[in-house]
Amino acid sequence: MGFFDETDEFAELPLPEPDPEDKFETDKNVNVGTIDDFLDIPGVAYRDMRMIDDTAHWCDVGGDAKLSFMVKGFKIVPWPYIGTLDKIPVDGAYTEKSLFTITWNEESEFEVLDAKPNYEESMMILEDLFPRNQPILFMCGGGGYSQMARKFLLFMGYDIDLLYNTGGGWKYAGLNRIDLIEEVDDDEFKYYLWRADHVMLNFDQLTPID
Repeated sequence: MGFFDETDEFAELPLPEPDPEDKFETDKNVNVGTIDDFLDIPGVAYRDMRMIDDTAHWCDVGGDAKLSFMVKGFKIVPWPYIGTLDKIPVDGAYTEKSLFTITWNEESEFEVLDAKPNYEESMMILEDLFPRNQPILFMCGGGGYSQMARKFLLFMGYDIDLLYNTGGGWKYAGLNRIDLIEEVDDDEFKYYLWRADHVMLNFDQLTPID
């Protein structure tokens, strides 16, 4: 297992080691089972790619469409607002506005063939939210949105040695859980979203590219 040079500011973080046996290429060392060991590292960007209330029916595969909790230190950056989705295993996928229109290879999973910005501000927002010169640790619910984000950034020229898919947060059982939603009755919920560092994108304020 390789590490950043000991003089590097990210020396606490192992170099990415995607697991080729895992569908989502979750990192072998930095993942939801070990993430508590890699929080609060200066200069590292932590990004949770889930939506607050996803339209996709993740409950059909044992998941949760609602962002019921987050891990301390992660910024919520909903992947479906960044780019169009690759195929997912449930109905109800988000198909509304996004910063980029991505063409995915229909014959294989998580392979970007093309990407076009939909707004003049798309690249600015992308590089503000995903700094090119910092390690980025992705998390989502099951691992798919994180892998889409990682593959997209690789297509956009990001450094492969700085991008980690930590996998699906639904399996997180660590000590840094922050609850965001509480079910108080059948289909009735209390939301504590002020606890979340959540990116808001208002597409109506952006400049469409004709």
